[in-house]
Amino acid sequence: MTSVSIILPVFNGEKFIKKAIESVLNQSLDDFELIIINDGSTDSTSDIINSFEDNRIRIINQNNKGPGQARNNGLKIASGDYIMFLDADDWFCEDALETAYFEAKNNNADISIFQIIKYFNGQFSQNDWFNLNNFDKSFENRVFNPHECKDFLFDISVSACQKIFNRKFLSKINAKFPTGIYFEDMPFFFYTFLKAQRISIIKKHLYVRQKHDGSITESVDSKFLDTVPAGQILMDIFIENGWYDMYKFDLLAFKINGPRYALMAIEEKYRKDLYTLIKNDYESIKSGPYYSDYLENLGPVKKKFFSDILKSENYDDFIKKSR
Repeated sequence: MTSVSIILPVFNGEKFIKKAIESVLNQSLDDFELIIINDGSTDSTSDIINSFEDNRIRIINQNNKGPGQARNNGLKIASGDYIMFLDADDWFCEDALETAYFEAKNNNADISIFQIIKYFNGQFSQNDWFNLNNFDKSFENRVFNPHECKDFLFDISVSACQKIFNRKFLSKINAKFPTGIYFEDMPFFFYTFLKAQRISIIKKHLYVRQKHDGSITESVDSKFLDTVPAGQILMDIFIENGWYDMYKFDLLAFKINGPRYALMAIEEKYRKDLYTLIKNDYESIKSGPYYSDYLENLGPVKKKFFSDILKSENYDDFIKKSR
């Protein structure tokens, strides 16, 4: 049995994929399989991937279906005791697999979360989000359950690349990424985290996240239209699993804030499209069983945004009301 399966989806990643692959091959732990999902790349990605000769590499070539489906296809064939994810423009620190694997294995953890360090233009930087600063010292060097994190659940980084997962645990709960949308990490994280019984943290930087102009979260473009369906999927997860009542105050704020921030920051040519998606979502909420919860639990800023969207006839009318 292989210790760790690394799932690496890539689409047109010719600028970065070589470094990502090399960061895996140069790990201090060599008992792994690297599953590369070539998601319909049209640049030289295929040539770069195929240039590596290592029997620990497995390659899946597929038509472009997006990161969610690519990761799911990797999960289907993974054979490792534990699963880690790597984005094509990032890389692992050299002891990442060894540190994460033995932390998770020794604690019999369903999920272990480690620190990420950011990289941009030759400079490394840290932030509270990726440094796990929401977890105080009482969470260190022990196993805990997700509900101990109730007060700061929605302040935990949702990145799948920041965790190591027990493969049997993921299989048991039938964990899958949403397909056809971006921000697929977010529903996947909350589902797996709240299903877990044994979680641990590793206060060590094991992963480097590279910031560049093409990064999904750096360019506020059409991808951010998917903040709406991602939030709808998240609500369904909480309702279907009986978590809604316990978390609804923070859940509703979280659901409103994603598209709200996106609408303020998205490129102007996409604002009316995003407004329409939000408007349709809120109209559905208004006619559903949870409408009163939004009115009773949202803070004043988010409640005003929610109400202004519902009262407006179109995007221009919304802008007038929001002012």
